[in-house]
Amino acid sequence: MAFFRDDTDYTHRQTGFARYKQLMSFYGFNWLRVNLFTAAGALPLAAGILFAILTSSLLLLLPLSLIGGMIFGPFLAGLVDGIMRGLRDAPGNWWKNYKKSWKQNWRSSLLPGAFLGFFVGLFSFMFHIMGSAKIAPSLSTVLMMLLSAAVVVWFSTLYWPQLVLFQQSFVNRARNALLFTIKHSVRVLAAVLIQCVWIALIVLLAPWTIVVVPFLGFWFPIFLAQYRIYDDLNRDLRIEEQFMPIEGDPWAEDQFEQGENDGDVPQDVHEDGTRRWEALLRDIEANKGGRP
Repeated sequence: MAFFRDDTDYTHRQTGFARYKQLMSFYGFNWLRVNLFTAAGALPLAAGILFAILTSSLLLLLPLSLIGGMIFGPFLAGLVDGIMRGLRDAPGNWWKNYKKSWKQNWRSSLLPGAFLGFFVGLFSFMFHIMGSAKIAPSLSTVLMMLLSAAVVVWFSTLYWPQLVLFQQSFVNRARNALLFTIKHSVRVLAAVLIQCVWIALIVLLAPWTIVVVPFLGFWFPIFLAQYRIYDDLNRDLRIEEQFMPIEGDPWAEDQFEQGENDGDVPQDVHEDGTRRWEALLRDIEANKGGRP
């Protein structure tokens, strides 16, 4: 399943909006499916924070947020890994890659997930107190809270891709995030704003937006943010340079050459929807005459 079908040349990596359509066509439905697992993994964290808010208990908030974040961490790592694989056009079936991500990243994502859960719980609790207080908080207090939340979003934007891509220490990942931000401040700011605006819309328009979360709530803002910075991230961290010898070049000419006995594309090629360009190209060719 693809989100776009048109006459765009899908035999080469596109740029600009054409690349956005290309990525959505190749991987959008796969990311949506992974998002369902991610939303399920976020339920313990959301339930714990909600219970702590309803009971107005900071003592409950701390352990529930930490434990919920540890549960959520591997799910978030699996989603970020899937998005990064798509951005570099990595081969493989989405489900096999998702299981591989769990196997590789679940331990290393527990502690970052716990910290993320703690901050999500803390900000949720504090914003709830500020919203229900009889005396409105000062503008400086609100701005400080928003800036602190944006810092967490910024760090997560640059930390989690490194976690799923490379075996590094926390110090190296934090240093890379800081240096990358200094070098590409405008693009990083845009990526952070995209996610902050998305989170604000989800919160402000709740409970109607709850139905959006299982399908678009996590993968879409993360994809937009990573898409905004990926080219710079790839150049600075040499992502594709390091992975291409292992995964191969998906845009090599021989990927499009058919052998004598490959007239039929196996069923798993269609289910994969990630690296078997022949199936995708045939599907596009079949739909050129008109849209169903």
